[in-house]
Amino acid sequence: MALDYGKCAKEIYENLGGRDNLVSAAHCATRLRLVTVDNNKINMKKLEDIDGVKGVFSSNGQLQLIIGTGTVNKVYEEFLAVSGMTAATKEEVKAAAAAKQPLIKRMVKTLGDVFVPNFTCNCSLWPDDGAG
Repeated sequence: MALDYGKCAKEIYENLGGRDNLVSAAHCATRLRLVTVDNNKINMKKLEDIDGVKGVFSSNGQLQLIIGTGTVNKVYEEFLAVSGMTAATKEEVKAAAAAKQPLIKRMVKTLGDVFVPNFTCNCSLWPDDGAG
């Protein structure tokens, strides 16, 4: 039987702690990506049991619901209608999630973003031993 996208979106919305608990919503190829105010208001167990939701986890300040390719975009459109939210890009959701992180985590990430690209190995700088 085909998934009822509207029902799936409504059940997701009902277990997120209300509209005031939602900051932003976007989707990628397989996941609905949400940023919430307070993860303690979310009923994770009920989210996991919703027909159409294949998995739920929280990562880097985002609540991610695995829904699947070709389905997530339809559930997302219904979710926007049910919640009254406007569409956000994946980058906007990442930025909102990052802003929620504690100051120390944001500082470490900034340092990592600055220095990690400078540690790449440029093999053309190594001397050629003539073996190859």
